[in-house]
Amino acid sequence: MLKNIWARIKSQKGMSGVLVAVLLVVVGVGLVAGVNTYMKSAQGKVEKAGNDAIDAAVPAAPAQ
Repeated sequence: MLKNIWARIKSQKGMSGVLVAVLLVVVGVGLVAGVNTYMKSAQGKVEKAGNDAIDAAVPAAPAQ
């Protein structure tokens, strides 16, 4: 994968092409990191809501 990216950067003509390629890589990495953070946050919210629903549905066991 990195070989392909490196070949693409090297094949660009002039400095502006290299800058655009590097910018695209940085934007891609940022998007992946952002989506990962969002998914972890959403997972935590879903787990908490599920646990709350289970706790509300199952009555507490009586003490013996």
